[in-house]
Amino acid sequence: MPSPKPVDGLPYRTKIYVNNQVLLPARLVRALGIDWVRYADITIRHNGEVITLRKTLLLRTRHTASRQFTIPREVREKYGVMPLDEVEILDVRPLRIKEVSTEQVINGRIRE
Repeated sequence: MPSPKPVDGLPYRTKIYVNNQVLLPARLVRALGIDWVRYADITIRHNGEVITLRKTLLLRTRHTASRQFTIPREVREKYGVMPLDEVEILDVRPLRIKEVSTEQVINGRIRE
């Protein structure tokens, strides 16, 4: 079985999945100390353009520390982001729930 590629921090280069999601591998999540994070502001670079995704939901599976996030349709259309394109993750900043007003949080999801 091949060993996973080494991850020691940011920036991290990865591909966009067919469902427009981006994987943050468990090694990167643990290296950044963001295993507890549910929402984050994520900065990525695609074709030389720096894009900041605000209030991004980090999806998690039951048995691993890895996370995934979806690139919103508006961002994909504006910057021409396509599945299987390569992106570089530049920054992941946790968004604490106490920093969001209670009107924005409904059923565990943050509204704009």
